Amino acid sequence: MSRVQPARQLAVEVLAAVRESDAYANLLLPARIREARLDGADAGFATELVYGTLRMQGYYDAVIADAARRPVSRIDPPVLDILRLGAHQLLSMRVPAYAVSDESVELVRRARVSSAAGFVNGVLRTIARRSGEGWRERVLADRHGSDRLAVEYSHPVWIVDAVRAALALEGAADELAELLAADNASPQLAFAALPGLQDPDVLIADPDSPFSTGVVSPIALRSAGGDPARIPEVAAGRVRVQDEGSQLAALALSRARPVRAGERWLDLCAGPGGKAAVLAAEAALGGARLLANELVPARAGLVRNAFAVFGEAAPEVVVGDGRRFGAAGERFDRILLDAPCTGLGALRRRPEARWRKSPSDLSELVALQAQLLDAAVGALAPGGLLAYVTCSPHPAETREQVDAALARHHALRTVDTAAVVTGIARAPLGLPPAPSAQLWPHRHGTDAMFIQLLTRVEA
Repeated sequence: MSRVQPARQLAVEVLAAVRESDAYANLLLPARIREARLDGADAGFATELVYGTLRMQGYYDAVIADAARRPVSRIDPPVLDILRLGAHQLLSMRVPAYAVSDESVELVRRARVSSAAGFVNGVLRTIARRSGEGWRERVLADRHGSDRLAVEYSHPVWIVDAVRAALALEGAADELAELLAADNASPQLAFAALPGLQDPDVLIADPDSPFSTGVVSPIALRSAGGDPARIPEVAAGRVRVQDEGSQLAALALSRARPVRAGERWLDLCAGPGGKAAVLAAEAALGGARLLANELVPARAGLVRNAFAVFGEAAPEVVVGDGRRFGAAGERFDRILLDAPCTGLGALRRRPEARWRKSPSDLSELVALQAQLLDAAVGALAPGGLLAYVTCSPHPAETREQVDAALARHHALRTVDTAAVVTGIARAPLGLPPAPSAQLWPHRHGTDAMFIQLLTRVEA
């Protein structure tokens, strides 16, 4: 049997798992790299193969369809995985054509679809005969508007239209191409140093530390790469891998005003525990008590793992539908609703999400978000603070959702969230005048987090 580089074999297996089992590449790939014991160069190669292929899948499908003279829907999925992987190497990585073709054919044989070996070889050789720029001109030649942007930047058309609408709310629709390009850029790894448990400045000052200063969050650290699990502070739980936008979302709730000892806080949808861990640390410093709720038992387990660093002082984690809190009679001084959403704001880190979601998913999510918001308002103490957060800029999940909640709950008021987040951030954010704060990958280097602080005014 011919040799296949381990990184390529691993990459095609991860792509298959993403396609067949809805696996998340950002969770599966690091584990598979550790299992395969790939070294730095091979690990980096496998990472680029997987993430690059997933990000540009839509564009590569257009190229493959042209080269194969058939729509990709007529190509067997395992064969299509290998063709996409090969197209990425040829068009974006400058890997020699002979290496791509030879090992792709062997991957086909190992996938037990040997009858497609000649087809794969022919398609990849056709792709190799034209330059990357040549293919770009060819597949975009007769496309216009959203369709052209969707192919060029490898996003479904409905997502292109949705983020255009979100940018237009800020008068920034002309930034659309820049945002789509940012979704396809590999993000630098960001970490949160949990307040009271790890001083980020101490780590930055250590010449042997892998960390550098974060960009916008006051508790953030950055790292050039490598396996985070091998960093002692991460292994101990004092430092966590977390996007800086997520950090700011949690800090907006905890630092919008001084904490009074004895406050009760609720994280309504706490899994997998990143924001909950930041809130737990902030609550401990201020003498507040946090309750973390999560619907899915496995995700509740992840929250408990995130809280392990607090030892016996770890906040309580309960399992159940967050919508029950509205009628439970309990009242909380601060509530985080990190609502289930389309996740369109995290496409840099979860590129496969763009191919899994559809407009039909949106209506169910919007209905659930509204129900959770109603429950959160019902559980909010008079004068309390509620942070409504989504990792999506879609207007239906952000401003429209908040406007509808304000219409339903006449005692609800917005808090100047842009001012709060600006006051917390370590660098200017340039947020436009608005009650809410919308972060963007192309402007802030964060996920596209939406943050809206709300309060109840009745006595």
